[in-house]
Amino acid sequence: MRRTRFAPSPTGPLHLGHAFAALTAARLADPGQFLLRIEDIDRSRCRQEWEAAIYEDLHWLGLDWPQPVMRQSERLPEYAAALDRLAAMGLLYPCRCRRADIAAALSAPQEGALGPDGPVYPGTCRGRAMAEAGPGDAIRLDAARAFATLGLDRIGFMDEAVLPGQRHELTAADFTGGIGDVVLARRGMGTSYHLSVVVDDAAQGITLVTRGKDLFDSTYIHALLQELLELPQPLYHHHRLIRDDSGKRLAKRDDARAIALYRAQGVSPADIVAMVFAGG
Repeated sequence: MRRTRFAPSPTGPLHLGHAFAALTAARLADPGQFLLRIEDIDRSRCRQEWEAAIYEDLHWLGLDWPQPVMRQSERLPEYAAALDRLAAMGLLYPCRCRRADIAAALSAPQEGALGPDGPVYPGTCRGRAMAEAGPGDAIRLDAARAFATLGLDRIGFMDEAVLPGQRHELTAADFTGGIGDVVLARRGMGTSYHLSVVVDDAAQGITLVTRGKDLFDSTYIHALLQELLELPQPLYHHHRLIRDDSGKRLAKRDDARAIALYRAQGVSPADIVAMVFAGG
């Protein structure tokens, strides 16, 4: 059975881009199962009222999902177990660098030095042992060592939306140079998006991950983590993004595109569907 999911963060109002993502996931699940997951690991920004608004907006769009809803804030032990496993493999190290430190180390960044998470980390703390980790440290994955441990020279995944039927692959050298040692546990969170999404997709038995094309390069990170943690790899569908009139991707600060505002103006769910799927 095909199983998809929509995984918003309760940090602001859902907008048209969220509507498109949720409706796409639901459509591609049919006749399988569409799940909802609340990505609330950033407790400093998540709000209960925004979570309630997510449920209200999605129900208004005509979507439904099995209960109970998975909430990442309730799954910290599972993320800790995944980190422990990677640490036991010798693949993690603590990083004390702040953004200013990384910027200083990359004083003359060259073209191509930006990865999915921003500037590719220069490896300043790579020699530190996990026993040296302090409460303010982030935890990074040693990408080169991860590939060596797996005995792989490349990593990849299948996407049904971007060149369907063709496996998208990245060599170990391109991964380490273009993505680098990503953060798997952020300060004060105990996890990160990359780690939690991989652990949760496996726990929910997701067979098709639908997400925007802006996350395409991040999927290589997730494919590597799936190999390391021996988790099943789902099929992917990286869909187009909904943009504003200037061509910029919608963000939660774009309140004018909020689903709740359209509802208040008397727009119907059918109107929203027509707006986000206009042009195919």
